Amino acid sequence: MKLDVISLNGAAAGSIDLDEALFGLDPRADILHRVVRWQRAKAQAGTHSTLTRAEVSYSTKKIYRQKGTGGARHGSRKAPIFRKGGVVKGPTPRSHAHDLPKKFRALGLRHALSAKAKAGELVIVDSLAMAEAKTAILARQAKDLGWKRVLIIDGASVDQNFAAAARNIEGIDVLPTIGANVYDILKRDTLVITKAGLEALEARLK
Repeated sequence: MKLDVISLNGAAAGSIDLDEALFGLDPRADILHRVVRWQRAKAQAGTHSTLTRAEVSYSTKKIYRQKGTGGARHGSRKAPIFRKGGVVKGPTPRSHAHDLPKKFRALGLRHALSAKAKAGELVIVDSLAMAEAKTAILARQAKDLGWKRVLIIDGASVDQNFAAAARNIEGIDVLPTIGANVYDILKRDTLVITKAGLEALEARLK
């Protein structure tokens, strides 16, 4: 698969051959769904909690005599039947993460890249290098390129000037290659990868 390469100012910068094993697959929704579910479950805090009978704050004194009241017999205000009493079998802090094989996660990333390529939402740029960290300059370039909701993947590290300039622009996310993931790729309308990022992705997923 051949794709044109551009520079940040929109000028043509040649072309590049994309690996069919990464960008030429027929994307499967079930694979992408499983990987996204794994990611979101792993990110879930799992801090939900309720107080049990042992944890609510009440006196342990018997609330009224056992017999002769004409009502039901009770010994503690901590019982679940009372307002503000302890909760039975309520949620407790736990991890929502589940296992997913490493090979399957890599397969999901290849399908996500292929999905963007097939939809025509993949852009290859030669480099993200900027002479100075100017948000206004990058915002103008992004507008000229039509980038509104975009994920940009660079090589092993992101150019510091570019990262600083992109920090305050809404809709632009920047990640090094090691941070590339299915959820962030699918969440954005456009996927931008540098030449260095492309080489690193191919080395990572081969």
